[in-house]
Amino acid sequence: MKFGFVVPWADAADVGDLAAAAEQAGWDGLFVWEPVWGVDAWISLGLAAVRTSKIRLGTMLTPPSRRRPWELASQVATVDRVSNGRVTLSVGLGAPNSGFDTFGEECNRKVRAELMDECLDVMCGLWRGQPFEYAGTHYTVRSTEFPTIGHTVQQPRVPIWCVGALGRPKSMRRALSWDGIIPQVIDSSTEMGVRQPTLEEIATLGAEIAAHPNTGGDFDIVVEGQGTEHSPSAYKDAGATWWIESMWGAISEHSPVTAAYDRLMQGPPS
Repeated sequence: MKFGFVVPWADAADVGDLAAAAEQAGWDGLFVWEPVWGVDAWISLGLAAVRTSKIRLGTMLTPPSRRRPWELASQVATVDRVSNGRVTLSVGLGAPNSGFDTFGEECNRKVRAELMDECLDVMCGLWRGQPFEYAGTHYTVRSTEFPTIGHTVQQPRVPIWCVGALGRPKSMRRALSWDGIIPQVIDSSTEMGVRQPTLEEIATLGAEIAAHPNTGGDFDIVVEGQGTEHSPSAYKDAGATWWIESMWGAISEHSPVTAAYDRLMQGPPS
């Protein structure tokens, strides 16, 4: 199992400092969340890239439905080159209550899923090189050979982790078509409407992935939580390959950056 840390709250320069601390303390990855409005995730990750040399860097997560595919493709590829191939892109529909309606973003779940699928198609097509063209329901790209630096260091592309709702066939088919799954369970009794899967659900998912014709040995199962409340080793035994340490409660602390730094320097959960 590999261990990552998602930064709860920090400015871009702070993310660079935290990434350096994470690498020093033995973490395998550092991740940031991508807000509708606020600190730019990819500028933050670019700073993290020049402060580190080993750990993976990425988002937890990016909602492609509110991104222009060519802009997202440019940002991800640029950070992948700066980091010499250490980027992972995590995608999902996102939480509409995080500002989607406030800024006029699409809130309909079905439409957001369509936008996400097309965004990923266009993004991966652009990474493959020019000329490229695309005709979808929401996006159209005409063939062009305009000179650009668009390649990624990682080939054939940057790894993509996708949220998959357990028990939802369309969501699962989408997630299993990429490089890793961030599993969630739809649960209307929770505040956010979703919950983290149980150990039993992870074990069942692992068996499903093993039997799936399109998932190879490098397919990731990504679980997020706090080591003080859950057992990462138990999730490892159930089949998870990444544990993402999250401490969202630090947002309300006097200094979220200090809290994150202190946790990072303690090292990954043992």
